[in-house]
Amino acid sequence: MADSEVCTKISSTSYLHWADILTIVAYFVVVLIVGILATFRASRKNDASGYFLAGKSMTFFPIGASIFASNIGAPLFVGLSGTAAASGFGGMIFEWHAIPFILMLAWVFIPVFTSSGVFTMPEYLQKRYGGTRLRIYLSVLSIVLYIITKISVEMYAGAVFVQMLFGWSMYASGILVLVFSAAFTMTGGLTAVMFTDTLQTIVLTVGAAVLLFKSLTEIGGYEYLQPKYMEAIPNTTRHGNSSCGLPRQDSFSLLRDPLNSDYPWPGTLIFNIPSDIWFWCSDQIMVQRSLAAKNLSHAKGGSIVASYLKILPFFLFVVPGMVARILYPDEVACADPAICECICDNPAGCSNIAYPLLVLRILSPGLRGLMLAALFAAVMSTLTSVFNSASSIFTMDLWRRFRKNAREWELLLIGRLVVLVLVGLSIIWIPIMQAAQGDQLWQYWQGMMSAVGPPWAMVFIMGFFWKRTTEQAAFYGMLAGQALGFSRLIMSFAYPAPPCGTPDDRPYFLKIHFLYVAAMETAVAGICMIAISLKTVPRPSSKLHRVTWWTRHDDQMPDLSGDEDDDSQQDQTVKEHSECTRRVMVCCGMPDDSQIRKSPEEIKAIQDKMTSIKESPKWKTFLDINGIILIAVTAFIIGFYR
Repeated sequence: MADSEVCTKISSTSYLHWADILTIVAYFVVVLIVGILATFRASRKNDASGYFLAGKSMTFFPIGASIFASNIGAPLFVGLSGTAAASGFGGMIFEWHAIPFILMLAWVFIPVFTSSGVFTMPEYLQKRYGGTRLRIYLSVLSIVLYIITKISVEMYAGAVFVQMLFGWSMYASGILVLVFSAAFTMTGGLTAVMFTDTLQTIVLTVGAAVLLFKSLTEIGGYEYLQPKYMEAIPNTTRHGNSSCGLPRQDSFSLLRDPLNSDYPWPGTLIFNIPSDIWFWCSDQIMVQRSLAAKNLSHAKGGSIVASYLKILPFFLFVVPGMVARILYPDEVACADPAICECICDNPAGCSNIAYPLLVLRILSPGLRGLMLAALFAAVMSTLTSVFNSASSIFTMDLWRRFRKNAREWELLLIGRLVVLVLVGLSIIWIPIMQAAQGDQLWQYWQGMMSAVGPPWAMVFIMGFFWKRTTEQAAFYGMLAGQALGFSRLIMSFAYPAPPCGTPDDRPYFLKIHFLYVAAMETAVAGICMIAISLKTVPRPSSKLHRVTWWTRHDDQMPDLSGDEDDDSQQDQTVKEHSECTRRVMVCCGMPDDSQIRKSPEEIKAIQDKMTSIKESPKWKTFLDINGIILIAVTAFIIGFYR
């Protein structure tokens, strides 16, 4: 049979039923209503804490659901299920390994961030180390990372669904996702985002659970997963002489060979620790949700909820991804580059379509529409949040440093132009991402984080636990570690992995697993930070109040007088904006800079609320016990599936 005939046969997908379309429309209406109601709630708190931190009023469940929802988009339902279809259980180690670090966020990092009174991570670094270059560098790096690890990945995942539904090209599908994302933008700041995240977490979890049971029913039950998965071989492999397309022999093992596997256990258990600290404990998106808690106990409760939810992706995404390979091996496990190119526009393989294919083919009308709507909403919610965050970072942290007296209309214009530039760069990045990821989006995402995260995590770790660490050491040590990571990253783009069955003639450095390179980055950054700190003048103790683990309970706030701070040189004259103007500013992703006059007592009460890390002894004990239980459960399930 000719390749074109094979492709015509296996590219057919289910069409949308009228019940699906009705469900999708109804779902988006409900989400829009929730967002509008949250917007009205947020509008009653028109200061910076209301916009950035939801007025410090969030309780544990929305916090935990929002942390989980922020990570449940493309990397999980496309990436994790895709890597499960391609190589089995292995990718799940990153999800379960993250649980201790979600707990670390609330138990270790949030107390320091809260006591120091910061809103953002760049702001914390300026308070801890002084100067402005760490703050500026983090702002620039964050925008770059938004493009290559968030916007492009989420857009790619949404485009996979659109491409399968309508048969459009990847680029046309990606543009459509971006257009819908712009229309889906919420205007209520963090409050609206967290409430819509909570709704989407509930819908996605319930829908994915239904898909799990229906998919297992299709293969006869969970006990048939392993034997049928190991026999899920595409016809081009079964009737040819190639070994490409065969399931891995260690597909049902979580801890894999340290030298000859896709996920070596020393890397996933040990060397991935700095990347997890960077992603879960110092990334603005995750930290911001915990900082919005009404007190430290609710922040810890949010991490507990998110950690329990983090156990679920194995059942909600990994198992369905493997079932998709069993049911549709010729599509999901295709091994012929020409056929794969025809199916999913990716000659390296089509494992990324595993979950979308399952949703489209085995769910009934109506329920299928609900899952599609929730998945689209998760992608678009992430995109709009990233667009707003990137716009705010560029406009408020970078543009105003060069245009100190910029007027509001200029900031609004720049904020919108930044979004357009990000959209354009993300579209340009898609073919580069496709070439770099091969057939697994999950590998691309983890590799990107490992190339950047470890040195950045060391900046926070050293700053938290060693008061002797200096600004020069943090900056140059981080650059040294990231130079190693970026070198490998650039080389991986220049020398992509060869297709299955082709000799690997790439430089030896690229054959070293990215998790081992991450360990090298951590070592280089740490050694440089220690050496430079010992040779440079430490920051005075008066400037370290409440900005380290050891000083978080200090009565005094840090003395920032004499620090280089461009913000202090800006025109501080502000006026109270009209409600209409304030809404427009929020729509453009920028906080309202108008100030409502408060008495000294009110200011002191607000500051005490923002920086308090007091806990009820009863709830502290209860949460500590839950944290210990979670660690024990995590150790058990990793050991069980090892």
